[in-house]
Amino acid sequence: MPCVKCGSKALRKNGLVHCRQGYVCKDCGYNLTVALKSTAFADSVKEQALQMYLEGMGFRAIGRLLGRSHVSVYRWIRAFGQRAAPLVSHQRIDVVELDELHTYIKKTIVGSGPP
Repeated sequence: MPCVKCGSKALRKNGLVHCRQGYVCKDCGYNLTVALKSTAFADSVKEQALQMYLEGMGFRAIGRLLGRSHVSVYRWIRAFGQRAAPLVSHQRIDVVELDELHTYIKKTIVGSGPP
C-alpha cells in the first residue's frame, strides 16, 4: 500500500483511528488509514433472499444457501417488510373462509377421582 500523497512504500503503523489501523509515511509524514472492507451485499442477493423467504424457507436455510449470516438475511427481510406499503382493501368483505382451523381445548381434572 503506497502513500497517497507521495507514492512512497515506506510506511509505519501509527495507532488506530476509528477502529482502523493508521499509518504514517516515513518520507513525507502524511497520516493515512486503511479503508474499511465493504460489507454491503448486492441488491440481487437480497431480492433472492426475499424470494426464498416468500417460498417458505427459513432464515438459516437461506443464509446457508447464499453464504451469508442468518441475522443478515433476517434484517434484509425485515427492511423489505418495513418499506412495503400496507395492504388496504376498500371493498366490503361479506364471506370469510377459514381452511384447516383447529382448536385444542385442554381439560384439567381437579381432585382425586374422575368427574
